[in-house]
Amino acid sequence: MINLKKFGFLEITVFFSALYVLSTLVWTASTRSAVEEKANIIKDNHKTIVDFVNNQINTCDGRDDNTKTSWGELCKSSWTSKKIINYINLNLNLKNPYSNDSLIAKSVQDPRIQAEGKAGQSTEMGIIFISSNDFDSAPGSEWIIGTCVKSPCVAAGNNELTSVYR
Repeated sequence: MINLKKFGFLEITVFFSALYVLSTLVWTASTRSAVEEKANIIKDNHKTIVDFVNNQINTCDGRDDNTKTSWGELCKSSWTSKKIINYINLNLNLKNPYSNDSLIAKSVQDPRIQAEGKAGQSTEMGIIFISSNDFDSAPGSEWIIGTCVKSPCVAAGNNELTSVYR
């Protein structure tokens, strides 16, 4: 049996520290699969949006006629960022596992900053950030799509950034 009279402040501190470390390890191990599942959903959402935009680019490639994109703009013209984002939010039926908000895609000045959470910027995990600049019709025009998959966003593998070219 343990002699409690010899159980002083230092022993109590060590015991509770060990208990805290053990409980933290158990909690981390038990929630890891849920965090990974959410991260995979967000990566799939990101890939779906990138694939959607690339498919529109491929459909419109080389067309000089009056063919239109899924969101109703002419293939040969500059594409409006807001129209593309509205189409994605209304039609692709993607869900953010971190939020019940219906918006999965948002327009931002620089998706890199939002996806990585640089310069003290907080970011919304699970939101797909899309460049607010319109997608120019000139060949080689770049459009950036990014998202924070899990916290901390700036850590390697915790964000997705993709450049799409026309």
